Amino acid sequence: MFKIVITFKRRQGMSQQEFMDYRRKVHAPLLFNIPEAKLIRRFVVSYPVPAPGFPEPSYDAVVEGWFDSLEDIDALYSSENFRTKVDPDHVNFIDMSTVGRIISKETVVVE
Repeated sequence: MFKIVITFKRRQGMSQQEFMDYRRKVHAPLLFNIPEAKLIRRFVVSYPVPAPGFPEPSYDAVVEGWFDSLEDIDALYSSENFRTKVDPDHVNFIDMSTVGRIISKETVVVE
């Protein structure tokens, strides 16, 4: 199983709640309505919560998507549907200069 991890900050001028609502109500349907989304085995979005004693978070969200293969990751992100229907929407809620990505294979240390 392979995973893509994406980190980013919200677009300037958006509150955290507006950012979360937009991602859930507008952006997620764009992604999950394209046929290639069936390649995603698991999808998780994490948002920071106030945590006394810990520094200010570096991101406003972390997205994790699990796939069976590297080819499936590529098939989703290089698809015409993703490039024309999903990707153009990112600028509406993400500061694109803050996006970080890694493709990984998990090593479970504690379960």
